[in-house]
Amino acid sequence: MSSTPFASHSLAEWLDHILALHPTEIDLGLDRLTAVAKRLELTALPHSTVITVAGTNGKGTTCALLESVLMVAGFSVGVFSSPHIERYTERVRINGQELAEAEHVTAFSAIAAAQDNTSLTFFEYSALGALYLFAQHRPQVVLLEVGLGGRLDATNLIDADLSVITSVDLDHQEYLGNTRESVGREKAGIARPGRPLVCGEPKPPVTVAQEATRRGAELVQRGQAFDGQWQATHWGFTGQQWRLEALPLPRIPRDNAVTALAALERLWPDLARSAIEQGLNQTRVEGRLETLSDTPRLVLDVAHNPHAARHLAQWLGQQSADRVLAVCAMLKDKAVEETLAALTESVDCWFLADLSVPRGASASRLAAALPEAACFDDVAQALAAAMAEAEAGDLVILFGSFYTVAQAKQYWQTRR
Repeated sequence: MSSTPFASHSLAEWLDHILALHPTEIDLGLDRLTAVAKRLELTALPHSTVITVAGTNGKGTTCALLESVLMVAGFSVGVFSSPHIERYTERVRINGQELAEAEHVTAFSAIAAAQDNTSLTFFEYSALGALYLFAQHRPQVVLLEVGLGGRLDATNLIDADLSVITSVDLDHQEYLGNTRESVGREKAGIARPGRPLVCGEPKPPVTVAQEATRRGAELVQRGQAFDGQWQATHWGFTGQQWRLEALPLPRIPRDNAVTALAALERLWPDLARSAIEQGLNQTRVEGRLETLSDTPRLVLDVAHNPHAARHLAQWLGQQSADRVLAVCAMLKDKAVEETLAALTESVDCWFLADLSVPRGASASRLAAALPEAACFDDVAQALAAAMAEAEAGDLVILFGSFYTVAQAKQYWQTRR
């Protein structure tokens, strides 16, 4: 579609149009976005408490636990997350529910009318669309998941009441730099003067504290202001005000559960323990250690960088399985060798696939790091081969990117 769609067009037509608007997928910076947001009066969400969540990994699961606990406690909650796995509408939730496609079309129509020849990337369009919908629905709390970095990300348009950094590691080096120090500085760019910056990274680079100080934010650092204590069947949280013992083990990574509770404690110190417990029990996130089959066991995870792969290896080490069979497809601009290296000791048999998206890596590229691996033309073929090879006591883990998980789920739903 070459011309701007109308409100009568479908969401799919709008998404095709938006994808074709900007010459690059990523174009960091807030000037263009702010110009359009001002015309739409979307530079603030005055009716909502806003939490912005950055981090190399763990953003989605941290937001999910925050959302779950706050909803149990009676708050109305809006969440913007990315990328989506199966449907664009996954990117915006109000009280745990996706909105109708027509609402996204209305938002995109308003943005197009205010664009005035200003170029916007797909992510910037989606972020503005989310802000437009939050302004319409006015949830009490809005959770904004940073897309890339922090300082120059579209979500940083909004002055958050509290900011979160879940983890700091290397990813997107071409945009964020080649050291943890440079990555930490970019992520701490979401901090605001006089407002808390909760850092769940146990050993952050010094640039996080330096940037928080420079921006006048209050750094709430894990290991100093809060932490978790773990047992086999339960855990405890110690914060600045809370001393919570015998909590149910979370179904998300433990580091992210600790970080989420620190944010909740800082903004809602009177939150009921029952809301925290129920939130911990019911939080599950699609594509994060998601089980699709029990015999043989099939688990999907979006792990796509070395930091996430190390966490996945730790999880695999805690599982009881005769063998671990891994299905992997990745993007070519990721740290392929380092990611696979983190899992070589945990995996017995590899099934590598071409990833059929423009940024996708070939199976042969991955196989350069794993010479004994089997290679396949697509994710569906690799997964089918792994499941055919797997026996009852085996564990099949599929990982590598959001696209990998999406293609696996599409195959799983349509297989015969």
